[in-house]
Amino acid sequence: MPLETRHLATRLVEKIWGCDTLPAPFSAPAGARIGEIWFEPPEEMPDILVKYLFTSQKLSVQVHPSDADALPGEAGKEECWLVIAAQEDAKLAIGFKKEFSRHDIERAAVDGSIEEMLMWHPAKEGDIFYLPAGTVHAIGPGVTLVEVQQTSSTTFRLYDYGRPRALHLERAIAVANCSPYSPDLHSNLSERGQTLIDAPFFRMDRIEGEPSEATLASHHGPFLILPLSGTVGAKGGQATIAPGECGLAPDLVSLDFGAARETLLISAGVAS
Repeated sequence: MPLETRHLATRLVEKIWGCDTLPAPFSAPAGARIGEIWFEPPEEMPDILVKYLFTSQKLSVQVHPSDADALPGEAGKEECWLVIAAQEDAKLAIGFKKEFSRHDIERAAVDGSIEEMLMWHPAKEGDIFYLPAGTVHAIGPGVTLVEVQQTSSTTFRLYDYGRPRALHLERAIAVANCSPYSPDLHSNLSERGQTLIDAPFFRMDRIEGEPSEATLASHHGPFLILPLSGTVGAKGGQATIAPGECGLAPDLVSLDFGAARETLLISAGVAS
């Protein structure tokens, strides 16, 4: 059967650092602290996972391996963040202030001083960060963001502010990049054109309104569709993808962007 545009199943994930009140169009069940909303990867694009994250506390200092660094039973993970909203003092820790030895990082993870070694970047609406595997990172409170990643749950925690969760120092130190984060991997929507991320495992484009003829001709599916403002529908079909939802589409020409204002298109990269 030909692929038809459809919604992806949604999973609400409770986290200790999540929020009991979510920004529109989302809502949290009574008594739940929702930290993540996952869109289950479809069988046509199993290697890409799209999430929304909502933070009220700091997330753990963590790192992910690459496919090359992953051991049996692990999976590599590269990711990117698009900040949707942020409180005035919200920050994201990405990379280190300077080059450190693995011994220094391990010692700082044990005594908690690793927080001071990290580079904390102000989080602003529209900020885009690409995080190659091995990038040590943490998300501060007061942030809402879209995360696109390789489908992987392999996370090595270096530090968790005294919370009673397991750390993974040996593996984390083995795969960590001990250097500062490259400024070339950080930008803002105001500085970007259509293509926001063009990475080995996924590509992310932003379409404002209806795509141009050149975009229609140059972009080939399947795609994940994530409307940020306005809706995207299927031509001649019943599916309409709205903000807060994510859909799968076979191509761009099968979509109706007449009610769309700002839409993210996510596709597989050349290494997927």
